[in-house]
Amino acid sequence: MEMLHNLASLYHSLTHIHHTLGDAHDEMTTSTFHRAIQTVEHLRLTLPAQLAKPRVAIVCGSGLGGLAETVDGKVREEWAYGDVPGFPVSTGYNMDTVAFATRVCKLLGVETMLLTNAAGGLNPDYSVGDIVCLNDHLNLAGLVGFHPLRGPNEQDFGVRFPPLSDAYDISLRQLAHRSWQGLRQQQPSERRMHEGVYAFVAGPSYETRAECRMLRQIGADVVGMSTVPEIIVARHSGMRVLAFSLVTNSTVQTPVVRADDPELQSLSQAELDEYMSRGRANHEEVLEAGRLAAVDMQGLVLRIVAEL
Repeated sequence: MEMLHNLASLYHSLTHIHHTLGDAHDEMTTSTFHRAIQTVEHLRLTLPAQLAKPRVAIVCGSGLGGLAETVDGKVREEWAYGDVPGFPVSTGYNMDTVAFATRVCKLLGVETMLLTNAAGGLNPDYSVGDIVCLNDHLNLAGLVGFHPLRGPNEQDFGVRFPPLSDAYDISLRQLAHRSWQGLRQQQPSERRMHEGVYAFVAGPSYETRAECRMLRQIGADVVGMSTVPEIIVARHSGMRVLAFSLVTNSTVQTPVVRADDPELQSLSQAELDEYMSRGRANHEEVLEAGRLAAVDMQGLVLRIVAEL
């Protein structure tokens, strides 16, 4: 009986090891690295030879999709997101999925990521239509656990604890300033370019007045719902990063008026609604501001890419 008991224990132990190894194998074959490899193999089936190993990837933010039109149509390939394995169709995914395309870019051979986004202006010196070259960020979502590197480290891409104190490449930022000066000399405009700090929030709602005041007080110049996950993953993968925000609206930072304010007592409901809507963020206005700034943004990006 004792021998049978020992044999049964050995069987259960071997079964447990088998399942453990099987789980580990399944995890390995479904890792981000493995899925990215599959996506790259799929893309290279249709990529022409001159596009098979790109060196620069450009991410177009809200209202800035016109950047894609600057690419030479004779050497361009287009895919719908839904046709690319692993690419999410917007919106509302976890951070790892959001940044998956960045991993694919790395495996394709991309060395430099150039990212653009539409953002709300927090710095009172910024005007709608200004461009901000990012030099740092506040990853508020990441500080509370919504981080693209959370979970087992993808060692094939980078180290467990990548530094981000130099996330925004200073040589690329210097190139951006030179390119902007050249563009302004060729095409004078009142539009300005700044350097500043981007606050990343999860969204999808726009920020409250109190949240905007807090973000400004802790050092943010602009606020938005994108870009930072991709930047973190790009740096984790060893890519250089340059990022721009287009200020598409000025955030409202004045405190909400008290309901018992004497000035409001004589206002009708329609007048109250109009009063409270002043400065409210509007996605259609964001897209329109992006459209109006598209020419300058395209000119800037083209000058930069030409130097890389």
